[in-house]
Amino acid sequence: MKIYTKTGDAGQTGLFGGDRVSKASARVEAYGDVDELNSVLGIVRAEGAIGGLFDELIASIQSRLFDLGAELANERGKDLGIPLVDEDDVVAMEHAIDHAEGELAPLRTFVLPGGSKLAAHLHLARTVCRRAERRVVALMEGGATVRPEVIRYLNRLSDLLFVLARLANHRASIADVPWIGRGTQKQSG
Repeated sequence: MKIYTKTGDAGQTGLFGGDRVSKASARVEAYGDVDELNSVLGIVRAEGAIGGLFDELIASIQSRLFDLGAELANERGKDLGIPLVDEDDVVAMEHAIDHAEGELAPLRTFVLPGGSKLAAHLHLARTVCRRAERRVVALMEGGATVRPEVIRYLNRLSDLLFVLARLANHRASIADVPWIGRGTQKQSG
């Protein structure tokens, strides 16, 4: 099988079910952002696991994101023969958030992306996740059928990625970078 098919050379791509759509369609934008998120999580895993459980969790999330992307590429609702994200996946992320927060001091201020390299990559994953969530909501608002579990899954995933970024800094003994509002900065001079 060749990697290049030339079928997309005119700016269209194929969806599950055979329909061809513009590569700039809302559907392609949505599953493209999910794919980008999956790639950033690959960087996170290559950067170094936060710890056994969380590396396994992120690997599992990557597989679920692949399933989710396939679902979004399925305009006709064809049975893909793959598991769909469901409420159990959302609850599992909530448990992971609670577990990770158990190691952290309570959050008392907004934090800026940064600290350790791993935390910065997790923050990048969080922002890509938020964009993917917005794209999926736009797809739904444009009239496409999107299961509510898909939006809940992405929403909870961005929360998890934020907490994991804080945990990565904590385990590296690096403080989170606090946001300091303009009105609270010391004036020099």
